[in-house]
Amino acid sequence: MYGDREATMEAIVPGVHPGTATKTSGDLVARVRNGDQEAFRLIFDRYSRPLMSFLYDMVGKRDLAEELAQEAFVRAYKNIGGLRDETKLSTWLFGIAKNCAREHLRTRIRDDHKVDLDDDPVIELKDKALPPEGELLNKELSGVIQSALAGLDEDKRLVFVLKVLHQHSYEEISGITGSSIPKLKTDLHRARAEMRKRIKPYLGVGNEL
Repeated sequence: MYGDREATMEAIVPGVHPGTATKTSGDLVARVRNGDQEAFRLIFDRYSRPLMSFLYDMVGKRDLAEELAQEAFVRAYKNIGGLRDETKLSTWLFGIAKNCAREHLRTRIRDDHKVDLDDDPVIELKDKALPPEGELLNKELSGVIQSALAGLDEDKRLVFVLKVLHQHSYEEISGITGSSIPKLKTDLHRARAEMRKRIKPYLGVGNEL
């Protein structure tokens, strides 16, 4: 789905080669800080798919999600020295990806006066069993979901994608977005209400959002 991962990694950090070592995130960050490019390849392998999936849910286009993910990893590689020891690596990476998505969306708003994310949507929602909050998401609703997401404002779309589609905790989302948990809960409540209203005609009996 996301193309040649090794080629993408080579574009970010030239000269890295596949490895087999499995290390904790803290170990990998320490190694990268000491100049170990192979450690960053392992970080890429661990987080590239979750980040690209998140970005795809935010912008609605595969090629663009890949481009933004690569930009996010470039920024991470350049700035990993500034990662605070107490900050969770995944939270930090999702925060960078969030910034990349927001910058793109705001540029499109300025350029196009609207965010046009629903042209021939081809979102591929996960085939695996989803938790109760996401059971309505299936391939038949994919276009409807993508169009409804595009209609949410930026804050509501972000918390909906992170909480409902990607199952992050409120604490993690707060770390990613910088928003307080009460604000996130309010935004999610409103996002769910808007999504429910837009999707309701397509829901079967018993489905909830």
